[in-house]
Amino acid sequence: MDSPQQKVTETVSREDASKESMANSRHVIRINFCGPTPLMWRADELKSARELGIIGNLVGSLARQPRQNTRLGRPLELLPEEGRLLAEMGRAAVIPDSTNEDPEVNPEQVEQYHAGLENSFQEQGAMALEDRKTTLLRVMTEKHNENSGSQENSDGAVRDRLEALDHGFSFPRTAMAVQLCTARAGLSHCPEVRRFLAADWPIPRDERSETRFRVFRDLRRQGFYLTSAGKFGGDYLVYPGDPLRFHAYFIVVCISMDESMPLCDVLAIARLGSNVKKTVLLCSPGESQGDDREEVVYTSLQWSGMV
Repeated sequence: MDSPQQKVTETVSREDASKESMANSRHVIRINFCGPTPLMWRADELKSARELGIIGNLVGSLARQPRQNTRLGRPLELLPEEGRLLAEMGRAAVIPDSTNEDPEVNPEQVEQYHAGLENSFQEQGAMALEDRKTTLLRVMTEKHNENSGSQENSDGAVRDRLEALDHGFSFPRTAMAVQLCTARAGLSHCPEVRRFLAADWPIPRDERSETRFRVFRDLRRQGFYLTSAGKFGGDYLVYPGDPLRFHAYFIVVCISMDESMPLCDVLAIARLGSNVKKTVLLCSPGESQGDDREEVVYTSLQWSGMV
């Protein structure tokens, strides 16, 4: 028989193994795709990505404030280069999309779903009618207080209006609030499965995307933080630290070594960078180095005026 000390040791070792498994599961960041757009949904994984210098952009609405775009929530939309860099670092796994599969349809579940929709419609219609009655009573009471008419005529008018509202009120189905399921397929995969998911990055790679990615990777290796620079006419904005604490120093424009750039475009981007107090960087990837690094040629542009 095992001694109590051995049992305690086995229990502790199991707990350590479970903790190690949980720690390993945190290292793998799950990325879903909506078309060609990489998305992240879980708050703890957003935090892990932030610690790795991956900023992204929140594009989801807040549950309590859905009709505004001042403050946004999950999911976090990543640049293609951000998602690819995470996958290259071994810190991300692409979760396969199961929406294209044909699941087995359960007639009972379908009937139950439609019955639930109908019950919700009836409840919302009754609530809308009660709300309309409350509003009508309040308005009629205010008018009665302003006018000096008889009490009987006023009560009769209120009853007539309420009866007409009962017979003529209709709640349109288009106004019904419907609860949407926001669960994402694949989020329940165990850590072992996630490590072997989707070895191939699903975004097609062309020369332009390769140039952008090589520049992005080189700047991240140097410790800079990058976000999209679409509104500044470039590819990336480069920050010396977290964008929540620093302003961007550079506007990055990615071009290949053998690509020509019209002079008017060079003048336009240099003038724009001067107006927003940022330096424009023309970035061109070169030959790969032997130590698994590659040379990227950086050319800075600053507007000094017309000659």
